[in-house]
Amino acid sequence: MMLELSGLTAGYGSTPVLHGLCMLVTDGKVHALLGRNGAGKTTALRRIMGIVPAQRGSVTFTGQDISHWSTTKIARAGIGYVPEGREVFATLSVRENLTLAGRIGSGEWNVNRVIALFPNLGTRLNALAGALSGGEQQMLAIGRALMTSPRLLMLDEPAEGLSVQMLHILRNALVELKSAGMTTLLVEQNVSFATAISDRVTLMSRGQVVWDGDAEAFSIAGEPRRQFLGA
Repeated sequence: MMLELSGLTAGYGSTPVLHGLCMLVTDGKVHALLGRNGAGKTTALRRIMGIVPAQRGSVTFTGQDISHWSTTKIARAGIGYVPEGREVFATLSVRENLTLAGRIGSGEWNVNRVIALFPNLGTRLNALAGALSGGEQQMLAIGRALMTSPRLLMLDEPAEGLSVQMLHILRNALVELKSAGMTTLLVEQNVSFATAISDRVTLMSRGQVVWDGDAEAFSIAGEPRRQFLGA
């Protein structure tokens, strides 16, 4: 098991957002974490990364309890995180954004491999990240996370605001990563996009899991989709 969340309770200040969250993410699979706005999906990712402090429960990554590790240590352990909004370094070039994140001597991911995954970035290496389109910035944000050579890639709303063409490019890239064995935890509002590439789905509501199962089963689970997603 790549990642296990057990009884996670976490939030901001005295306001809890997660209430005993439990979830298993399997090695080499794409796992979609779905739910309405405010369900706690982003908080779950931030808790995994150590950005939101621990209250109760545990986060286990590749057999190690990382519940109280620093964000830096968690990233170095092999979790790549692409937050909602991309957060690229706007005043640095595409190349600089990528090389700053690279692991010296790791050999797994480099600028050429990122360009092979996202050819659009190949012609924009010297462009400032702030001058890129929204879709190109999303590619860059994912590429920057991949430059850390992660074992687990976590994406928060990567499809948000993208054109149909960019959605197609992103989908193909995530399928390619999956074929290469990358484990991915995907938080997404675009349900059809998420379920098309996912192996498993966890549905959240009010900080708790309300449904969990294979993506194929979720695609025909009409009641939870209507009740918790309005779909």
